[in-house]
Amino acid sequence: MITLIDYFRSGTSHRTRIALHLKAIPFEHKTVDLRAREHKQPAYLQINPQGLVPAVLIDGQALNQSPAILEWLEEAYPEPALLPKDPMARAQVRAIASLVACDIHPLGNMRVLVSLRTDHGLSEPDAMAFAKRWCVEGLKALEAMIANGPSGAGPGPWCWGAAPTLADCCVVPQLFAGVSRYAIDLADYPLLARVYAASQSHPAFIAAHPDNQPDALPNS
Repeated sequence: MITLIDYFRSGTSHRTRIALHLKAIPFEHKTVDLRAREHKQPAYLQINPQGLVPAVLIDGQALNQSPAILEWLEEAYPEPALLPKDPMARAQVRAIASLVACDIHPLGNMRVLVSLRTDHGLSEPDAMAFAKRWCVEGLKALEAMIANGPSGAGPGPWCWGAAPTLADCCVVPQLFAGVSRYAIDLADYPLLARVYAASQSHPAFIAAHPDNQPDALPNS
């Protein structure tokens, strides 16, 4: 049995839910309220010493860090595959996912924005402008990377061809954040806009959407 511990608005939680739903893996769902700092309580810190989400419990064994969770899911549940068979294509998909996980998402993370406000005196608008700047820079690079792959010359609609991959698991939550948090216009990124449109009608992405989680708040 897999237990997912997450928070509805967390981008890293969002990408993990997408992978679970794409693979149709049954899981128990538990939530921690980041606003109430439940992720900093001793009981949760025993599961994830960083006090971050998500975490998964696999037959009672904890696994943290969403990239590691996604890779474990791909290895433990290889069908449907979220990585191409060709080694270079697999690396390219991982590179797209890593651009989000390593370069874009961390700079818009809640704890970074809180630190910018409390430790460095930035106003709320300035902190958000900082996060938006790096999101925009990342989206430009993502658009170019997708253009250089099979979806650049073909119908897509996903980041790497006709089926979702680990890249889409990471990219779609970042696009959601870009649109909902930073009011980024995806018309400037036609390939990314196509990915985002495809996600809005795909059952796995719908099931994983923040608004459809048990701890979601109205108008959140």
